[in-house]
Amino acid sequence: MDDHGETSSATTPNPTAPPTPFRLEKAEDRGHNRVPVRMKKHLTIVIKLGTSSIVDEKTHEPLLSILSTIVETAVSLRHDGHRVVICSSGAIGMALRQMNLPRRPKHLPQVQALAAIGQCKLMSMWDQLFQHMRQPVAQILLTRNDIADRTQYLNAQNTFVELLNMGVIPIVNENDTLSVQEIKFGDNDTLSAITAGMVQADYLFLMTDVDCLYDKNPRTHPDALPIEVVSDIADLAADTSSAGSSLGTGGMSTKIVAARLATAAGVTTVITRSSQPGNISAIVRYVEAQKSTACLANSDELPPRAIDPHLQKFAIEHPVNGDHHPPQLLPPDLEPPPLHTRFLPDLFPIRDRYFWLLHGLAPHGTVYIDSGAHTALCSKAGLLPVGVIAVEGSFHQHECVSLKVLPSRDSKLEDGEEVGKAIVNYSSGEIGRIKGRRSKEIEERLGYADSEYVAWRDCVALYARLGSRPGSPLNGHGSVNGSRNGAGSVNGDAADDREGIKAELGRRSSERRRMGSLSGFVER
Repeated sequence: MDDHGETSSATTPNPTAPPTPFRLEKAEDRGHNRVPVRMKKHLTIVIKLGTSSIVDEKTHEPLLSILSTIVETAVSLRHDGHRVVICSSGAIGMALRQMNLPRRPKHLPQVQALAAIGQCKLMSMWDQLFQHMRQPVAQILLTRNDIADRTQYLNAQNTFVELLNMGVIPIVNENDTLSVQEIKFGDNDTLSAITAGMVQADYLFLMTDVDCLYDKNPRTHPDALPIEVVSDIADLAADTSSAGSSLGTGGMSTKIVAARLATAAGVTTVITRSSQPGNISAIVRYVEAQKSTACLANSDELPPRAIDPHLQKFAIEHPVNGDHHPPQLLPPDLEPPPLHTRFLPDLFPIRDRYFWLLHGLAPHGTVYIDSGAHTALCSKAGLLPVGVIAVEGSFHQHECVSLKVLPSRDSKLEDGEEVGKAIVNYSSGEIGRIKGRRSKEIEERLGYADSEYVAWRDCVALYARLGSRPGSPLNGHGSVNGSRNGAGSVNGDAADDREGIKAELGRRSSERRRMGSLSGFVER
């Protein structure tokens, strides 16, 4: 029996036994000023691999050394209890070698045919590699239509859930044989971000041929500086001139778009080098430890999951001692992570139906609204015809439209700012006839009234407001009393809130130094 009254044992724990209660050790328990960190046991991790990471750009031979390491990393994550999804490009690249073609053709039917040939080879290769590790895999091919249809979207989501619960690693790719638009304009960076949102992933790894984002192109500027943490993509100043390989359709700019989409869904997004897949495990371990450390560093009484996520994120971005990883709190065996760029997730993620509305549907037109209608939508009210200023495009009832706010009713349409999407109850022609009118006038104008709303609130999804922060002061338990504003946005002044949280962190840090160590806590 040890000093805490617990029996020590070297035997293997019973997997059916209840989990051991979490406990914070005091500094004197371990003889130094470190405390253990709580790491989430079961993470969902999406790994995206581009064509340049799968086949050689010149010879079109598969890069087996990289792929084998990816397989080992994925299986290792599975053994640690995590769920893994792989988004894999490379079908056309594999087909070029199979058909002995020197380059990717430009004629669309030829590209579609090569995609059909290469997908068989690609999936066969993945299956053989994972068979050596006795890891089952499954193929999921998606198109834009699969995502746009709500029923099919939910079916795909349910399939992901069942596969992950069965311990299977889904391997996702676009169905390029059928998806004409995706071959011509799309990329798997966007698909991986949508997949991460569908499975509510914790991490999305965008594997590429560079370590991270740089403020300048590192190939032409040796003095380029790495960008390691991005908390607001709107303020990102990075060089994205890379256009991708000759085989793929993406580049660094598409990864920024994917990061914006994934972080809005609450997914931590990481850009790192594909030739070193082992970085994935190291980065996950470090970030999870950092998250827990941020909580422990700012609470002497509460477990990490009881701390408000806004306080946790602020502690990571603006630690009291000016260090992103306080050495007195990180575990002694935790090494600094490999070079990477990490995009922090939004504090109030957009998920489920709202995520599908924003990122699964393509708008068929635009409805311009006034600021009053936008305020009402942010307050969870529906869109009334009186708030509609103009309609652009041709669309039918129950189709998706883009919502744009105009500064005034006299403003030009190009001054509109997109704030979200909606599924409308009326066609473009009908909305044009009832715009600016009260709901009781709908039947008079149209001869019928299917609804008093142009769009129900459940059929409206608003983008998160960048930089918005809860405006109310912290309460005694470290939470923030801020009202949600729309789908993923909040009210309040960012500067006032920043100062309030900084003062709270400073107060807690002073108390911790005065007490000398963190007190123990057993989670119930």
